[in-house]
Amino acid sequence: METIFVSLGGGLMQAFEPLNLFMILAGCLAGLFVGCMPGLGSVNGVAILLPVTFLVPPTAAIIFLAALYYGAMYGGAISSITLGIPGASTAVATVFDGRPMAQAGKADKALMAAAIASFIGGTVSIILFTLFAPPLAAFALKFGPQEEFALMLLAFATFIGLGGDDIPKTIFSILLGLVMAAIGFDIISGQPRMIFFDMVELQRGIGFLVLAIGIYGIGEMLWTLESTKGQVQMHNVKITWARFKENLKEVKVYINSTWLGSFLGFFVGTLPAAGATPAALMSYGLSKTFSKDPDSFGKGNISGVAAPEAANNAASTGSMLPMITLGIPGSPTTAILLGGMIIWGLRPGPLLFTESPDFVWGLIGSMYVANVATVLLNLALIPVFIRVLAMPFTLLTPIIFILCVLGVFATTDRMFDTWIMLILGVAGYLMRKLNYPVAPAVLAIVLGPLAERSLRQSLISSQGDVTTFITRPISLTCVILALLLVSYPLIQRLVRRRTAVQAD
Repeated sequence: METIFVSLGGGLMQAFEPLNLFMILAGCLAGLFVGCMPGLGSVNGVAILLPVTFLVPPTAAIIFLAALYYGAMYGGAISSITLGIPGASTAVATVFDGRPMAQAGKADKALMAAAIASFIGGTVSIILFTLFAPPLAAFALKFGPQEEFALMLLAFATFIGLGGDDIPKTIFSILLGLVMAAIGFDIISGQPRMIFFDMVELQRGIGFLVLAIGIYGIGEMLWTLESTKGQVQMHNVKITWARFKENLKEVKVYINSTWLGSFLGFFVGTLPAAGATPAALMSYGLSKTFSKDPDSFGKGNISGVAAPEAANNAASTGSMLPMITLGIPGSPTTAILLGGMIIWGLRPGPLLFTESPDFVWGLIGSMYVANVATVLLNLALIPVFIRVLAMPFTLLTPIIFILCVLGVFATTDRMFDTWIMLILGVAGYLMRKLNYPVAPAVLAIVLGPLAERSLRQSLISSQGDVTTFITRPISLTCVILALLLVSYPLIQRLVRRRTAVQAD
């Protein structure tokens, strides 16, 4: 333990070197911009700026990219709250309650809760990373296809909480998302499937970003225009020191959800190929399921902002753990970081801690500094973000529309995807009118491919034996937890009915 603290002290000293400190601040600021721009996200940001890092030493380069990754996790909440457009898949869950809070004149509370929860999630995950890196990496290796599918099943179980009391509509929404996730080529046979009207463009499938921006950008814009007749004006919030201190006192309201998101996010992030998106969705679902006031989620509950933000930041650190200790990227962004490390002559894996200790501990030390720098930047820029909301919605509407179109086209470079985004936006608007929850459909298209791949791998390896999911301890535990989560709302409803009958 003493050796860890000595090494960490050396890493912090390295992080405060002028060049490294500059790279941390530059990375955090760039990450905030990248994260809040629809269509960019941490993956594209790291990929675009990777060549720039060849101008500096390897340690400074990886510190810059890691700081950018951190900043992008924070930045995703900005557009989710202020415009209702998720900057990336990791910030989708933040829209559910962040946008209603902004519309109610509580954008400063939502932005501050997102920043503080992100800081707590990042801090918890960095401490766990520092103390338990090797054993946690070894435990993550025990997750085979069966365990991955059971974990996805657990994530789907949390969707019941996202749909409120109307469980049939929630299940329909999930199935709709799974159908859209299945469009493209079969992952085993390679045969095309769900290619409606033999449209060649559908062979690439429907990208998650196309769906998310369509439903939450275009769909929400149409719904707001109809429900307010275009006369909506966001409340102009005045940022004062007294209001800042008042918002700071509200941390106790969402601290439990933040702790839940922090630990859950780090654990899910350490699993290869899981990443921050499932962590944020599971954290939101569990926070709603175990909340004393679950009906307020989706209508502006501050815990619904804090839980996914803590989880996606914790997962971003967690996903770096298998990359550093095993050479296995935990997310698409860390896969790019892994490629950069190899280019710089570093070999991630168990020997990295002994062969390049200065690099490893310098990176860990920079995480602590980047976490503090990003939360300070976020809090300082809240007045700037609030000014966006002071604009009349009639001016915001064309800006949102242009951002949606540019976000999709710049990412996919296909006009076909832009048209699909607009169609899905209309579909999302109609689902809102018919009181169908859109969140489960959006989230199902994220986890659908992951669940299908692990399910089919499991059945192939077990020669079709479905009991393979209950004969392995970890997968069995996840299946039992999923069943408990699905039955929890039903049991809760029965208890309420019995209490009401007894009261009468």
